[in-house]
Amino acid sequence: MEAKKVTEEEEETWKREIVTSVMRLVSTRLPQTDLISLLLVSPWLYRTLVSYPSIWLNIDLREMTNAGDRLLAALSLPRYRQVKHINLEFAQGVVDSHLKLVKARCPDALLSLECLNLNGCQKISDSGIEDITSICPKLKVFSIYWNVRVTDAGIRHLVKNCRHIIDLNLSGCKSLTDKSMGLVAESYQELESLNITRCVKITDDGLLKVLQKCSSLQTLNLYALSGFTDKAYKKISLLADLRFLDLCGAQNISDEGLGNIAKCNKLESLNLTWCVRITDAGVITMANSCTSLEFLSLFGIVGVTDRCLEILSQTCSTTLTTLDVNGCIGIKRRSREELLKMFPRLTCFKVHS
Repeated sequence: MEAKKVTEEEEETWKREIVTSVMRLVSTRLPQTDLISLLLVSPWLYRTLVSYPSIWLNIDLREMTNAGDRLLAALSLPRYRQVKHINLEFAQGVVDSHLKLVKARCPDALLSLECLNLNGCQKISDSGIEDITSICPKLKVFSIYWNVRVTDAGIRHLVKNCRHIIDLNLSGCKSLTDKSMGLVAESYQELESLNITRCVKITDDGLLKVLQKCSSLQTLNLYALSGFTDKAYKKISLLADLRFLDLCGAQNISDEGLGNIAKCNKLESLNLTWCVRITDAGVITMANSCTSLEFLSLFGIVGVTDRCLEILSQTCSTTLTTLDVNGCIGIKRRSREELLKMFPRLTCFKVHS
């Protein structure tokens, strides 16, 4: 009996100390679905896992069905009271009424939320944004890619309720206009990342408001926006800390515009795909200034020749790992072997297919 008692005590100590320590380490690396499965293994393991607030900081419902109901259920549980990240990207079954219920039933559940991903949630409208952002005072990252129902009114709610946004993804929100850019510029002057891909109603004037006010931008995505002109492009030079710039499809940018952008000498990634007015002159100016480039696409630009690559090889041969010159018919030395002689660190030769 005594031996059995000792064994039971050792087992209890082992559970309390060894297993607990192991679970604390392992649980932080497990997907949320696996964590929830572990809760069902035993009451002891349930209590152990629930006692670690640090592993319940994320709610990941990406691509799940009935995501609105799942979100409400999760936020009703005490363990998610300090949640910092919610991912509803391409989740199904999320509508405005779910976000309204979150506000009504769990008004204090999102006080610590820092990141909200609503990408592809196309049934969310301005009213849904108003409800959910009104209870997220610490939100820093907001993403609502591919939502044509959101209008300038939704952005007005966002800037009113969430004053600390530094990363904003509005890609594909085609109803937004220059009014939204004015709101962003006035409210988020510490903004570090902005994506307005395919926001086709935004003009030079809207972009200029952002460029003149948001000087901390490090990432700017202007993919598939052919309406901007050098009037706006030249002012990108105001972004001294810019690292990433996507100008794919910028049909109006000239060598002069690119020359001004070259003043952003911290650039590491530059996409000039289909910037059809660019010639050697613009690329050479950029190469002489932006000597930290790791990614460069010149795909489809017929006005560039081997000359610009020669200059690039003198300034960026030790940094470039991605270079796409496919479709650049003026560049004759563009085989993989020839490019590697000039840029030995290249690992990617094709960005666009």
